[in-house]
Amino acid sequence: MTSEPALDPRDVRAVGLQLGREPRAIRSVAHRCGCGLPDVVETRPRLEDGTPFPTLFYLTCPRAASLIGQLESSGLMREMTARLAEDPELQTRYEEAARDYVARRDAQEVLENVPAQGGMPVRVKCLHVLVGHALAVGPGINPFGDEALAMLEDWARKGPCVDPDDAEAVPSKKLFRKQKGAGS
Repeated sequence: MTSEPALDPRDVRAVGLQLGREPRAIRSVAHRCGCGLPDVVETRPRLEDGTPFPTLFYLTCPRAASLIGQLESSGLMREMTARLAEDPELQTRYEEAARDYVARRDAQEVLENVPAQGGMPVRVKCLHVLVGHALAVGPGINPFGDEALAMLEDWARKGPCVDPDDAEAVPSKKLFRKQKGAGS
């Protein structure tokens, strides 16, 4: 197990406001939105009670999650999965992405018999996971995460999605209602 980096309380508050609830198992901010707030966090492989939590890179920004949800509802995942079945080079790259994801999670703690998330490496099941992975590790690792990310408009263009400095702001599910499947 690696040592835990210090978390900025402002970042934890921002993530809580984004999710509409108290964040769980945050290890670090893995990527920041163009507005400066976290949009992807790296999580520990287990929740505080010991329950496995295999989603290593968790997308937190409700605007990004909503845009990704629109891609998912368009049938894009079905089309990506079909391409995966027909393209051996793409299969190889996606398998490498799955190995990267699991290796990064296993560097914290091995979750026995728990595969990579998002459908990796056999199908495309959750673009939120794949985009989170792509944002956290950079381009060239997760081909479908990179592809979906390139299709998204800039979710930071309207400014911050939440204000962690507003002492009166409280987490609200209203921010997150449109984002079914955006994580737990």
